[in-house]
Amino acid sequence: MQQDSDALNGLTAQDFVASVLFDPTFDEGMALVEETAHYLDGRGREEARALPRKASMLYAGESMRVTTRLMQAASWLLLQRAVRDGDMEAEQALGERYRLGSKEICLGACAESTEMLPVTLRDLLGRSDSLYRRIARLDDVLFGEGMTAAPGAREHQNRLAQAFGSD
Repeated sequence: MQQDSDALNGLTAQDFVASVLFDPTFDEGMALVEETAHYLDGRGREEARALPRKASMLYAGESMRVTTRLMQAASWLLLQRAVRDGDMEAEQALGERYRLGSKEICLGACAESTEMLPVTLRDLLGRSDSLYRRIARLDDVLFGEGMTAAPGAREHQNRLAQAFGSD
């Protein structure tokens, strides 16, 4: 895990969207959105009707979770592509409103076993979780938690620490 973090240090959004990793990630995300929509609107709907009540309620909740994950991932990927293609300024894309959202829902674990759910939905849940977690890590490194304080902010923090006698 530390090796992965080291490999991402100093990576910018422009580096990522220009890299050989962006297009396959983008294509994977969009294909998964399409596959999930097709399933949930077709065979998934039929499978849900055949489930017992408890499993049907779980199906409803988990289908919303997979949909939320994929909407968030697709929005993030589309934004990055817009920056790459020059349809949006990179500085504009740095805003908090463009960050990957709904982490509490998307990264949360299901309170119950999903074994009673149809195999296809369980597969989509796993794949959407994997995609969302990769994008969340990129989002943190490129725009948030992975960033270090700007030199001006660091200097200000150092002066505050000196003023209040902390190391």
